[in-house]
Amino acid sequence: MRLLITGLRGFVGQHLQHQVRKRFPGSEILPAIPDIRDAQAVEKVIAAEKPDHCVHLAAVSTIGAARKSPDHAWDVNLHGTLNVARAMLRHVPHSTFLFASTAEAYGTTFQRGTALTEDAPLAPGNTYAATKAAADLALGAMAREGLRVIRMRPFNHTGPGQSCDFVVPAFASQIARIAKGLQKPEISVGNLDAQRDFLDVRDVCDAYLDVLTANEPLTPGTILNVCSGETRSIRSILDDLLTISGINAEIVTDPDRLRPSDIPVARGDATLITSTLGWRRQIAWEDTLRDVYEDCMRKTAT
Repeated sequence: MRLLITGLRGFVGQHLQHQVRKRFPGSEILPAIPDIRDAQAVEKVIAAEKPDHCVHLAAVSTIGAARKSPDHAWDVNLHGTLNVARAMLRHVPHSTFLFASTAEAYGTTFQRGTALTEDAPLAPGNTYAATKAAADLALGAMAREGLRVIRMRPFNHTGPGQSCDFVVPAFASQIARIAKGLQKPEISVGNLDAQRDFLDVRDVCDAYLDVLTANEPLTPGTILNVCSGETRSIRSILDDLLTISGINAEIVTDPDRLRPSDIPVARGDATLITSTLGWRRQIAWEDTLRDVYEDCMRKTAT
């Protein structure tokens, strides 16, 4: 398997490389594309390397970053994605293009209060979600033109190495600093009442690889939620991390951490990915949290 991974050096990309080497040691991971906004550079790499599969991870991947630089987010998340997809269709039309979309694209549809299936309307509520939803829809149209695209919509996922722009390492890093005496026993938080479906990034990577190695190739344009079907509150995650660490701390709400359009509950339906690929979450949530906390402890200077 000759595999092209865009966003190779990012959080998910690093874990995906590890899972590829673990599961398929004979596979070749191709050189990364430095900038997917450069259509000529993208074309050159794909024409030369002719990957069997492309997992497209490269993105402006946080709501905050997209909000601060919306033009950049559109350039990367929509136009960069189209650069890669068009080059794949031109040079390796029989190869799989796996697009890491996002459950954020469902947006206000989560207000239904039910577990959403893949046919739920996209109703993005922020710039990041809008850019990803636009790319998701554009690729769906390209599937009718011959692009062998599979659209994955992962829900929240975390693990060791994730940026503190995300909630689990944001909590874990503060707790680690308290544990090492670098911060007073006070933790800044946003909305603790929101409920989300959380996964371990390594389980998400396995879902991507399961698509590429399925016994029966999936129909181009297929959409798959990557979720557990269960939700947990942000408050419970903080409580669990405090229990793991043995730390007691005061909880302080920081207005800067509150999002202007937060969805109270985001729940997904995993029936399709389970029935199609046999994929299920394998890593216990407590193990994920412990791995994130221990990673933050290692990285926190004493």
